[in-house]
Amino acid sequence: MDRATRIAIVGAGIAGLTAAGLLQQQGYGVTVFEQAENFSRIGAGIILGASTAKVMRRLGIEDVMVRTGIKPDAFVSRDVASGAVLNEFVFDAVAERRFGGPFVNIHRADLHRLLVSRLKPGSIRFEHHLAGLDETGDGVRLTFVNGARVEADLVIGADGIRSVVREAIVGRATPRYVGKVALRAVFPASRAVGVPIRDCTKWWGEERHLLSYFMTERRDECYVMAAVPSDAWHADSPPGPGSREDFLAAFPTAHPDLRALLEATDNVSLLPICDRVRNDVWSAGRAVLMGDACHAVRPFMAAGGSMAIEDAAILARAIAACNSPEQAFHVYAASRIPRVGDVQRISAENSWMKLPGDTSWFFGYDPFSDALDQAA
Repeated sequence: MDRATRIAIVGAGIAGLTAAGLLQQQGYGVTVFEQAENFSRIGAGIILGASTAKVMRRLGIEDVMVRTGIKPDAFVSRDVASGAVLNEFVFDAVAERRFGGPFVNIHRADLHRLLVSRLKPGSIRFEHHLAGLDETGDGVRLTFVNGARVEADLVIGADGIRSVVREAIVGRATPRYVGKVALRAVFPASRAVGVPIRDCTKWWGEERHLLSYFMTERRDECYVMAAVPSDAWHADSPPGPGSREDFLAAFPTAHPDLRALLEATDNVSLLPICDRVRNDVWSAGRAVLMGDACHAVRPFMAAGGSMAIEDAAILARAIAACNSPEQAFHVYAASRIPRVGDVQRISAENSWMKLPGDTSWFFGYDPFSDALDQAA
C-alpha cells in the first residue's frame, strides 16, 4: 500500500505499539489512540521467547530489552507437592543459536517504555476512548467518547479483550470466564532471602499452577502468578486486592520451597481469567484486529504477549506488500490463524513445557521469513 496511507491504531498496549513502530519504520503515517490519561508503571511481568526477540531486533531495541530485563538460566517445571523436577529447559547460548534469539523476562511497563521510545514524537493521543467506527467509502471515521472524530484509511484494533473495534467487526459478546482466578504478586526479592528461587519456575498441581520469575538481571524483584479454580468470579468481576493467605490457601500441600515463596509474597491482587470463544473473523472492510482483540488466550502458556508481537510483524509486512487493506488483512489472517489456533488450544490444555517435548515450532518461528504469498 502507498506510504501515504493513514493508519489509526486503537490501543497503546504492547500489540499496538509494536505495530506502530514497525509501520513507522516502513514510512507509514501512524497515530495511536489510547483511552488512558497517561502511561504508568502498572501490570506485572512478561516472558518473551526467541520469536519476539527477532521483532525487537528489527525495531532496534533487542539489546536494551535484554539489559533491562533478565535472560533466565532455564525454565523449570516442578510438582507442587513433591517438589520433583518434571522438566528443565536450559536457556543458554546453544539454545539462543538454535532458536535465533534470547529468552527474556521483563516487567511489562519496562517493555512498554522501550516500544514507546521507537515512535515519532506526538504519535500517541491519550484520553481517546473509541466509541465507534463508520466506513465512509474511501476510509473510516473513528468517533471517540471525548467528542473527537478522526478520518483514517485503515484501522487496527489493538484494544484488548474488550475491544470496541472487535464489536464493530463481529458484534458484541462478553468475554468467557474460564473458571479460574489469577493471584498475582510483585514484591522485593529481599522478602525471600534464603528461599531457593530459580530464574523461572512453574509449579504444577491439580487444576492449579503457579509461575514465579525474576524480572531484572539484578534479581531484586519477584513476580508470582497463580491460577486456581473459583466459582465466585465471573467475566465482569473487577480486579481486587488479595493477600498472602489467599496464596497459601490455594496451595495447602505445597512443597517447603514453594511454601517459603508464598509466605514471602506481598502486594497481592486477584482478577478473573477470561478468554474468548475462537472466532477466525479478524477483519471487515478497512478494520482489522490483532492481539487479545481477536484471539485472547489463557495465560497458561505465557504466550499471549508473544502472539501479539508476532501479529504486529506479520500485519506490518502484509500492509507493505499488498495493494489494499482487504488484501493485506486476508494475507495477515491466513498466515496467523493456524499458529494462533495451536497456541489457543495448548494454552487451554495447560500442558506447555510441563514435560520435555518439541519447542522448536514455537521458539524458532521467525515472523519475518514466513511466506506471506503462500499464506494468501
